[in-house]
Amino acid sequence: MVVDNKATISYISVLKEDLAIFHIKPNEGQVPDFKPGQFVTLGVNVPSEGKIVRRAYSIASPPHQKKYFELIIRWVKKPVPGRLTTQMFDKKEGDEVFWVKPTGIFTINEKMPSGEPDNRRLVLIGGGTGLAPFISYSLHLKKNESKREIVVLHGASYVDELSYRDLLTELESESIDKGRDKWNFQYRASISRPQEWFNRSWSGHKGRVETFLRPKAGNDKSPLEELVGENITPENTSFYVCGWQGTVDGVLDSLVPKGFVTERKKRKDGSFDVKFESYG
Repeated sequence: MVVDNKATISYISVLKEDLAIFHIKPNEGQVPDFKPGQFVTLGVNVPSEGKIVRRAYSIASPPHQKKYFELIIRWVKKPVPGRLTTQMFDKKEGDEVFWVKPTGIFTINEKMPSGEPDNRRLVLIGGGTGLAPFISYSLHLKKNESKREIVVLHGASYVDELSYRDLLTELESESIDKGRDKWNFQYRASISRPQEWFNRSWSGHKGRVETFLRPKAGNDKSPLEELVGENITPENTSFYVCGWQGTVDGVLDSLVPKGFVTERKKRKDGSFDVKFESYG
């Protein structure tokens, strides 16, 4: 049976008319323990339907943040307006919502089947709001002083949809300042509609986020391999992907021919190299 808990929207940051960051603060107690990559189910009363409508959202805040859940939510407008997101974008700070205890399996793989630590490079690929779990991953790993190499790749249509650009840029700056032996983090973003006037200032990578994995004409290395300074293999790199199914498919199209195996098609020994979560 679903147990709805009450919470208050304590903070809203509107990035654009259909994209915003929300802080959801439990009315009683603190945020319960959860693992990076898990989701919380939000509920809102829809008066026209006379019932609570619920939707799941990946948690962007790390587990050690006990005051609130941070969520990045896009207002669904097509093909029909989303029932919950339309309600959320009509709410104000101080309004009440419901939440259900976090759950989910899109969590970090820390050990190999042998029991040995999985020390492979982590490449975290987020399309749009699919970046959310990787914010939680990154802040959690930094808090725990992880020495694993972490690369966050984020794709969006427009510059103002690079929701955590400042935070991720700061995390990379800390890596440069402290030394990669202490905190090994890199962040790159890609804009898929560089020809649009609103993106005229963008000078970074262009195209869908999965094009980081594809060599450009006249080059035998992908932009990701150029960034990390070596060929990407299942032995040195594991991938986590979250976003539209098209993003997941695009990543797998590049990785499967190179011998990468997904969690859903594990090798006989239980090992895998790619974990993904899609929406739509």
